[in-house]
Amino acid sequence: MSRQTDLFLTALAPIIWGSSYIVSTEALPGFDPFWVGFLRALPAGVLLLVITRQFPERAWWGRVIILGGLNFAIFWGALFVAAYRLPGGVAATLGAVQPLLVLVLAHLLLGAELRLAAILAALAGIGGVALLILGPDAQLDAIGLLAALIGAGSMALGTVLSRRWQPPVPPLTFAAWQLSAGGLLLLPMAWISRPELPQIDGTALLGLIWLSVIGAALTYVLFFRGLARLGPATISSLGFLSPLSAVLLGWIILNQALSPVQITGAAIILASIWAAQRAANTPPRPVLNSKIESRV
Repeated sequence: MSRQTDLFLTALAPIIWGSSYIVSTEALPGFDPFWVGFLRALPAGVLLLVITRQFPERAWWGRVIILGGLNFAIFWGALFVAAYRLPGGVAATLGAVQPLLVLVLAHLLLGAELRLAAILAALAGIGGVALLILGPDAQLDAIGLLAALIGAGSMALGTVLSRRWQPPVPPLTFAAWQLSAGGLLLLPMAWISRPELPQIDGTALLGLIWLSVIGAALTYVLFFRGLARLGPATISSLGFLSPLSAVLLGWIILNQALSPVQITGAAIILASIWAAQRAANTPPRPVLNSKIESRV
């Protein structure tokens, strides 16, 4: 399968993740976010486990719990806290630092080359997200800022460690393990946040099915597949497609207006993704031998 096909399939994950904003607000209004996270992760993990029928060996339990915590429990928990305490634009802009963190962590933990072009592309993407969704009335909150940065760092570390701790199983199985572990870790967080179970009607059920089956099970299989085939540095910039997708869906479905500033931000995001992919696809620089051969 070609690299372009791998990129396309992997890009579907953040594009679909962008729909979670509109699904949550329209189908799950008033739902506790931690319960939404639990009901999104665990059913998806169980569904994939039923399909794969493969559980991790005892030696992998610790790593799966860590990855499930980083990629789901801590990430989603911190994301929800940031969303409660910060305007959505501020939270999303801070979350956009994740691709930059992935580049740095991949360099430190995987030995990946840290390229200036990739760093500049990530910074441009952050700026594009800020133009796309950061409003002039944004207010800052210390706890919210910290939570947003913790969430971005947690997902970035989880992404890099998912590549470093790649088990000898298909992406479908790897996603099943992590979603199940993350869902179980989210349960006590949801119970502490709101002890009573949420009331689920028909609309909410359809929303949860979309978030769990499509927005978690399918997308994370595609994400971990792309991570294994392309590497964290290559797929990190694709995360900018999530806020772009959310804004475009709001424009298409909810008739939300797009300002010239937002359109500029969207163009910058697409340009940053293109630049990041070009940087990732550039052959590494040759290592010069420190010994100079003597001429005869």
